[in-house]
Amino acid sequence: MIPAGFDYHAPRSVADAVKLLGSLGPDAKLLAGGHSLLPMMKLRFATPSALIDLGRIADLRGISQAGNEIRIGAMTTEHELLNSKLIADKLPLLAEGVSQIADPQVRYRGTIGGDICHGDPANDHPALALALDASLVLTGPKGERVVKAEGFFLGVYSTLSDTDEILTQIRIPVPAAGSGWSYSKFKRKTGDFATAAAAVLLQMKGGTVAKVSIVLTNVGTTPIKAKKAEQALVGKALGEASLNEAARLAMAACSPTHCPRGTPDYKTAMAGEMTRRALQTAHARAKP
Repeated sequence: MIPAGFDYHAPRSVADAVKLLGSLGPDAKLLAGGHSLLPMMKLRFATPSALIDLGRIADLRGISQAGNEIRIGAMTTEHELLNSKLIADKLPLLAEGVSQIADPQVRYRGTIGGDICHGDPANDHPALALALDASLVLTGPKGERVVKAEGFFLGVYSTLSDTDEILTQIRIPVPAAGSGWSYSKFKRKTGDFATAAAAVLLQMKGGTVAKVSIVLTNVGTTPIKAKKAEQALVGKALGEASLNEAARLAMAACSPTHCPRGTPDYKTAMAGEMTRRALQTAHARAKP
């Protein structure tokens, strides 16, 4: 199908984009990579009056380090993340997650900011952002505000971002030296959304878990931080009993719906298995 008519704008600065967003009203939509919005427009499930293309704003791209924090422009593509030495060295969990997103063609156009702001619990970046304790910089007519990724996702396609705000940057603290990591993703085929996935960041001390983050993808209306599973592991050695308990508690946090990727029970079971696998891999990578 052909989309309904719309006006097109391509600002060159964040300030101009914010002004356009305010002046064009709530029916205007921001265009990042376009992989979610454009198919919806072709089906006429979305009929924005105007598109504000962020692709020409140079300030929205790039990867840098400021102190102990990695800063990523919201329009940085998956391809750029995957080929960044800084990301590979400092945020290997992010690199591993990005490597499992779609396919090379999609990664050349898809952006980290678009993935996060879409608010789809099946997307991979929301869980990765939570696991990495990311902060998100939102820019609007009143200036910038910084919010934590935890709490940013309110429901399916719903986030804390106001209609007149643009996500401009993602800030991620560099994990402690020796941290183990894993993004374990179960999917029907290469490039598909996850049936279920688990992002794990793990710190060990003296043979026991000092700190762990476990976040689940596509088993609820938002990414799910499995806090009870995390709490159950702290101070414990990672063995069969503790892994079983963590998997059980992760499954208890799930509330998936039925979809072509599986029944709720099946997706929940896969979330438990992905949690187990991610913990085992992160443990093998961790240095005391």
